[in-house]
Amino acid sequence: MVQDSIRILQAQGYKATKPRKLVLEVLEEIEKPLSPYDIQGVLHARGKYLNHVTIYRILDLLCSLNLAHKVLSSGKFFRCSLDAVEGCHRFMVCQHCGAIQEFADKELCQEENDFVRNFGFHTEHHLSEFSGLCASCYEKDLVVRKLLA
Repeated sequence: MVQDSIRILQAQGYKATKPRKLVLEVLEEIEKPLSPYDIQGVLHARGKYLNHVTIYRILDLLCSLNLAHKVLSSGKFFRCSLDAVEGCHRFMVCQHCGAIQEFADKELCQEENDFVRNFGFHTEHHLSEFSGLCASCYEKDLVVRKLLA
């Protein structure tokens, strides 16, 4: 997957620098949202060093290319799992285990654009995040509630 991201970077005219590869590798390997400081810590544990400002800049670039996304509620970043799927990328964040499920819906994106156009607004980018419990945590919560009842 890192190679796919590198190809996208290069196709958009960006160089596949060592720092960019390092950040992509960390996002690929750690399957949970990470702050720039978290990424810096992972790299440091591997004997590599990147300034957190450099990491922020790389993450901004990756987000602009839909290779990574920022979780609005935590400010952390994770690798995009949808690649080139059309539509606005949305996230469901489990408040218990932290799992993130990403989805895209082109029709929903268009409906939102049409809705705000009624107010004279012209959308350039959509951000949306759902917060709650994933199916696994919800089931566990139901079991606990039944035991306590």
